[in-house]
Amino acid sequence: MTESIFNNLFVLELANNHWGNTERGLKIIRDFARVVKFNNVRAAIKLQFRDVDSFIHPDFRDRADIRYIKKTQDTHMSWDNLRLMVETVRDFGMVTMVTPFDEVSVDKCVEFGVEILKIASSDIRDKTLLRKIASTGLPVIASSGGADLEHVDQLVTFFTSRNIPFSLNHCVSLYPSEDGDLELDQIDFLKARYPDITIGFSTHEHRDWWDSTLIAYGKGARTFERHIDIDYEGVPVSSYCTKPHQADTWFRAMKKAQEMCGSGSAQRRVVPEGERTYLDALVRGVYARRDLAKGEVLTADDVYFAVPLLKGQLSTREFAGGEYLTGPIKAHAPLDIYTVDGPGLKNPSLLRLIKDRGHDATPPRAAMVS
Repeated sequence: MTESIFNNLFVLELANNHWGNTERGLKIIRDFARVVKFNNVRAAIKLQFRDVDSFIHPDFRDRADIRYIKKTQDTHMSWDNLRLMVETVRDFGMVTMVTPFDEVSVDKCVEFGVEILKIASSDIRDKTLLRKIASTGLPVIASSGGADLEHVDQLVTFFTSRNIPFSLNHCVSLYPSEDGDLELDQIDFLKARYPDITIGFSTHEHRDWWDSTLIAYGKGARTFERHIDIDYEGVPVSSYCTKPHQADTWFRAMKKAQEMCGSGSAQRRVVPEGERTYLDALVRGVYARRDLAKGEVLTADDVYFAVPLLKGQLSTREFAGGEYLTGPIKAHAPLDIYTVDGPGLKNPSLLRLIKDRGHDATPPRAAMVS
């Protein structure tokens, strides 16, 4: 397993939007699986695991006034049903992924064959949980959230020093986030600081599923995460959650970004033939200023430069002076590879290029001496 598992991966955060209802959770998986398949993208549906019996202190389990405890209790689901959801994600050809919030949940991830583990922004300093997650050897994605830089550094070092595939998301933990909250320049910062890991973009925005994806991809983000939900049985959908039709926009935005960004930044692009032909048409060819005799060594005073450039003709790109003629040339005739030679004209690939480029037409006065 290498870090390629993170590349161009969409993480669909189901969180606890199943509200403890297995059928609702399975419907969310099915509805998003259709959009994923239609757009032919790689996607993980991410669940959240908590071992509720040990996660909440016994004396506080009935405290409805503590929001986190109440929500955890209200959305509690049996391990059998969570296994079913993981298996359903797998059956639909998507990547299985879980955020475990405690050590028992990590063990359940291993038992269920989960492929990627996620560390929530709130847990990147939880040393006990991090050690447990690292012990699995599974690939890990973490969100930076509101963490201090020193703690992010420590997190990255913790996993990379153990040779665990690791990806870091730029994330603003505001629910929902406005456009002005996104801080997308942080993707540049993280890529520069951690050049050897995949940087992603986890977002809770509620206004846009297009522009931010284009920008984030262009800046180098290669994993993308959003919360997901569906309109079902009258349950309100949080404003920061993405519905299936919005995910369709999200996926298409990334594909558009790929199209516009091209083949990558690791090497020089391959120049299309049409582009090369267009540029060659703008280059000046080398023409004889006067009648020239066989054997003459050429200087800049013997030639002039003008368009069009003809097939086989030298251009201002190659002519340097010091070339010599292998045959006579009349005034205003093109200097070409058949009548000119020199040290700079020995490269076979260059000669093939010169022979192939330019116009077929011959100027009326450009007749060679026979």
